[in-house]
Amino acid sequence: MGERKQALDGDFQGFVTNRWSQLMRTAFLLTGQQHAAEDLVQSSLERTYVSWRKVSAAGDPDAYVRRIMINTHARRHRRKLKEFLSLQDSAPVLDTAERSDRMAQADDRAALLRALAQLPVRQREAVVLRYWEDLSETQTAEAMGCSVGTVKSNAAKGIAKLRAIPTLTEKVGSRGEN
Repeated sequence: MGERKQALDGDFQGFVTNRWSQLMRTAFLLTGQQHAAEDLVQSSLERTYVSWRKVSAAGDPDAYVRRIMINTHARRHRRKLKEFLSLQDSAPVLDTAERSDRMAQADDRAALLRALAQLPVRQREAVVLRYWEDLSETQTAEAMGCSVGTVKSNAAKGIAKLRAIPTLTEKVGSRGEN
């Protein structure tokens, strides 16, 4: 029993080590705040650890953890209509050309994160999972616990709302002109 538990613990530790940055990125896009993303990943991994034997035997631990993250996030933010982001980016010292390019990227990123924060939670989840995480509609539906049609609807509405935000439209338009 002790050797099996150690093997499972090692397997779980390897999973966490390999997936941490991806889980943090997804959580940050869902929550919009670094500390909230860390809390979301931590609580999701706690739940995953409890069921790790079953999860690892099922063959797709990523899907399981994504589902836990979506459920936990939805539970925490069910009553909120909007979330506000507080971005704290620190830029390294770069030469002038690199600095202006990095600043433009940071501005684009900040604008996109503010726009994501304006979406209702389910639309944000659908957009993040479909377009950032590049999941299929079926995988997104499994992660969100809904039908493929609901994913399509939420993703389409979310993208339409993002396209209607002038600051994003300006950034995409100016990028295409360069």
